[in-house]
Amino acid sequence: MKKQIFISLLLVIGVTALFAQSDSAKGTFWKPVPRLYEAKQALEVESLFPMFITGGYHVGVGYRYNKFRVRVSVINGGTYDTEPAGTKNSSPEFKRYYKTSPGFFFGYNVWRNLEVYSYLELHTFEIEQKSTGLTRDIHSTDIGGGVSYQFFLGRHIYLQPGMHIYLRGDNSASFNGLVYNIPNVDLAPVIRVGYRLWSKY
Repeated sequence: MKKQIFISLLLVIGVTALFAQSDSAKGTFWKPVPRLYEAKQALEVESLFPMFITGGYHVGVGYRYNKFRVRVSVINGGTYDTEPAGTKNSSPEFKRYYKTSPGFFFGYNVWRNLEVYSYLELHTFEIEQKSTGLTRDIHSTDIGGGVSYQFFLGRHIYLQPGMHIYLRGDNSASFNGLVYNIPNVDLAPVIRVGYRLWSKY
C-alpha cells in the first residue's frame, strides 16, 4: 500500500513537471521568473522518501516567511537502521530504528535556496539486540542543526539534499545484563523530495 502511494505521488509530480515546462510566460523550466528563492511566503510539503523504501514513512509541512522557514514533521523509519550514524559509541551488536516521532524545525535561507536550520525531535527508538532479537524502547529528546539546498525542478517540485547532526543526552537499555548505550551524536546525510503548494512574491 505504501509503495502504491509513493508511486502515485511520483506520477503526479512527473505530470506536473511536464506541464510546467510549457509555461514559458513565467521563464524557463530551469529558471522560472520570478526566481523561486525570491518568494516572500510559501507553503511546502516534503518527505524523506528513503523511509518509504524501508517500510516506514516521513512527511513534513513547512511555511516560509521571507528568509525564515518553520517546519513540522513526523517520521517512522520502518526497518532503517540508524545505529551506524553514531559517531563514537555506536554498537555493532544492536540495531536502532525510528518509531513514530515528531520533529520541529526552524530555518533561515542564507543564500538563495541554501538553508541552515536547528531542530528539536522527540524520538522514540526501538533498540534490537541482534543475537537474541530482543527489543527495548528508548525515548530521546534530540536537538541539532542542519544545512541543505533546495534544487527546484520547475516551479513546484524540489529535491533537498543536506547533512544533519543530532545531539542527545545519555540513555541506555538493559538486555539480560548487557547494556546498550545510545550514541550522543549522530551524523546523517538526508535527501527530501518536496512540493511547493503555494507561494507569494
